[in-house]
Amino acid sequence: MRSPSVPEADRDQKIGQFLVQLYLLAANAMKKDHLKTISLVKRREMLGFIGGTIAVSLVGCLRGQSASGEPNPSCVVRPQQTEGPYFVDEKLNRSDIRSDPSDNSIKQGVPLRLVFQVSRIAGSSCVPLGGAIVDIWHCDAMGVYSDAIDRSFSTLGKKFLRGYQVTDANGTVEFVTIYPGWYPGRTVHIHFKIRINSGSQQSYEFTSQLYFDDAFTDRIHAQSPYAAKGQRRMKNEQDGIFQSGGEQLMLHLAQEAKGYVGRFSVGLQIA
Repeated sequence: MRSPSVPEADRDQKIGQFLVQLYLLAANAMKKDHLKTISLVKRREMLGFIGGTIAVSLVGCLRGQSASGEPNPSCVVRPQQTEGPYFVDEKLNRSDIRSDPSDNSIKQGVPLRLVFQVSRIAGSSCVPLGGAIVDIWHCDAMGVYSDAIDRSFSTLGKKFLRGYQVTDANGTVEFVTIYPGWYPGRTVHIHFKIRINSGSQQSYEFTSQLYFDDAFTDRIHAQSPYAAKGQRRMKNEQDGIFQSGGEQLMLHLAQEAKGYVGRFSVGLQIA
């Protein structure tokens, strides 16, 4: 699908501004004496028509619709959330993060294909952001993170369920992983971080988390290997971190031949 060019975004902005001006002019004209003969019904019809035209046009722009009707990348501002204690910058450039490079073992679980669409918000325009580094990391089916020390595990040197990809010209990256398990104190989630480098230095960073529907998680966790962990103790609404914008970070899944796919769009407001 063709992505919109910058001139198209500028054009859509100008169209929206023109329609707003047209609405105001029409409204002012209705107040003038030479239009007093127009009935109230006709005034309302005219203003309603122009207002409706503006609403449709502005909604189209806000939803990323170009004049040709082709959808632009979704430009949704999402809340940032804590990085948590388990981020390690392993510098593992890979799409399939299920394996552990130290021994080539594969983490077992329900397959999950995760697609990010990253865009940049510039004024009222929304354009795909290429060249951004997207990291993800999460626990395995038993609630264990790699390359970390915790009260219940030590996995130093392991690198399963971690990796990064660089967004293409369409602002897209894709990972293959598994549905996460759970551990005490948190609802089920996936961490992600988006970074932009300018030259040899990092110039921007956005960190947040993805969440899942509770009922769906219960169905997944009733299967092997998750069921061996037992029933989880915390759901979304009980999680203090989820309460800070988690509803805007829900990952909606669709079933495919092997497991599920989740697509997540995020718009970054970069100064």
